[in-house]
Amino acid sequence: MTRLDAARIHVTINGRDIAVEAGTTVAAALVIAGVGGTRRSVQGDTRSAFCGMGVCQECRVTIDGRAHALACQTLCREGQTVQACDPADPR
Repeated sequence: MTRLDAARIHVTINGRDIAVEAGTTVAAALVIAGVGGTRRSVQGDTRSAFCGMGVCQECRVTIDGRAHALACQTLCREGQTVQACDPADPR
């Protein structure tokens, strides 16, 4: 294992395994994974991180089974599972 590999951790986002650098927020990992939204509004519109500091709460996702976690305020950790909305799914 190289030094670079040691600084990466593995998370699962919407069923897809990705590797990110240690210290990456879940919001950043979602962007890296190409996820276009975090949740849906009451009207069904796709929402995603807006303020990046936890005030707007638009970045809410389910992390390790816990709903409404703020992706911008949560650091990724090894083995973490994140579920965000699927922008292709109109529900």
